[in-house]
Amino acid sequence: MHLIPEQCNRALDASLRRLKTEYIDLYQFHHVDRNTPWDEIWQAIQVAIQQGKVIYAGSSNFAGWHIAQAQEAAAQRGMLGLVSEQSLYNLLARTIELEVIPAAEHYGLGLIPWSPLQGGLLGGVLGKQQAGKRRLEKRAAQQLENYRPQIEQYEQFATELGAQPGDVALAWLLHQPAVSAPIIGPRTADQLDAAVRAFSMRLDQQALARLDQIFPGHRPAPEDYAW
Repeated sequence: MHLIPEQCNRALDASLRRLKTEYIDLYQFHHVDRNTPWDEIWQAIQVAIQQGKVIYAGSSNFAGWHIAQAQEAAAQRGMLGLVSEQSLYNLLARTIELEVIPAAEHYGLGLIPWSPLQGGLLGGVLGKQQAGKRRLEKRAAQQLENYRPQIEQYEQFATELGAQPGDVALAWLLHQPAVSAPIIGPRTADQLDAAVRAFSMRLDQQALARLDQIFPGHRPAPEDYAW
C-alpha cells in the first residue's frame, strides 16, 4: 500500500498522542520504502510540516543512492529534504564509508551512528570478561572470537592512551566526517559519564592511523573496489 498524506497523517497523530507532544523535531524513515515513489512520500511529509507536526525529516539504514534519490526528489518540490541519516557505524562496521558518508557529506546530512560499540565488543569486553563482569553467549561470543585478535590490539592501545576502550570508540566516531553524534544507550551513570568523557577526548593523527591499522576502513566508492 502506498504511503499517502492521509495515511501518514493518521499514523503521525497516533505517534503524537503516544508521545504526548504537539510536534516531532526529527521524523525519521526507519528504512527505505521500495514500493512508494519519493514524490508521494515528500507530499505526505510536506503536509505534516505545513500542519506543524514535523520540523525535519531524516532517514535510517539508507544506501547512498537512496539518499541521492530522496534529496533530488525533495529538491524538485522545493523542499529541504533529509537532514540526517542514522546508520550502523563503528570501528568494526565501516561499510558506510564507501557511499553513505560521501552522500551525506554531499547533501549536507548529519550522520547519527547506531551501535557505536558494536554490541559491547568495543567497550572493553576482554577486560570485563577477565574481571568476571561480562559473559557473552551465542552470536556475541562468536563475534568476539571472529574479531579477538583485533580487539586484543584495540584494548591494549586504549590502555596505552590511558583511556577506556568505550571512550576511544565513541571519540573515534566524533572524529569522522559528517558524524553529528552517536546514539548511546547508557544503562548506568558510569556509562553516561563515559559518553561525556568521549565528547572531550581528542585523538591525534597518529592515534587515528593506529585505529585504522587495527580496524581497516574504506575509501569512498568507487576507488575502494575499482583500483
